[in-house]
Amino acid sequence: MAGDWLADSRTEVAADRILDAAEHLFTRHGAANVAMADVATAAGCSRATLYRYFENRDALYTAYVHRETHRVFRDVGDRVSGVADTGRRLVEAVLAALAMVRDSPALASWFAPSQRPIGGEMAERSEVITTLTAAFLRTLDVDDADRRARWLVRTMVSLLTFPGGDEDDERAMLYEFVVPVVLPRRATSALSSPDAAARPTER
Repeated sequence: MAGDWLADSRTEVAADRILDAAEHLFTRHGAANVAMADVATAAGCSRATLYRYFENRDALYTAYVHRETHRVFRDVGDRVSGVADTGRRLVEAVLAALAMVRDSPALASWFAPSQRPIGGEMAERSEVITTLTAAFLRTLDVDDADRRARWLVRTMVSLLTFPGGDEDDERAMLYEFVVPVVLPRRATSALSSPDAAARPTER
């Protein structure tokens, strides 16, 4: 391909430009429908150059998911940093993460019920997603954070695939079914009040 500008680029910069091109395609066509040849064309590079950075579509998917996972967790941490109660911080963090995925057409396409469930497949096998979730739970003094993180990730995938009625509905479900399971008993004081789920988030 003439003008293969990525061929001599630094690895990190070139990989990011490829992932940016892939994101544009995910937004337009849905992640499950994007082929490596499409990404190469959108990135303005040859297929040989593309495969030099990502050996197959699964590697491309993984790199994109991990890049976006770090972004989402960073933003979630900023949003809930001022919430003191651990139960509320967990609930608001989950809701914030769900909203970020849903607000991104590229990420939302991974959970479209009419497509192959690649979002769930990636979440199931991604050590980065589980590790970052467990790290967040440790900030809440959660016992057995690794095992609880795997369960929490599955719960979030379920809500992304089959959402609740609205945010209030999902918040109520999280307080009733997630907080008691994920947090140790000493961290569930927010549940003692029947209107805990209705309280506004602290900023």
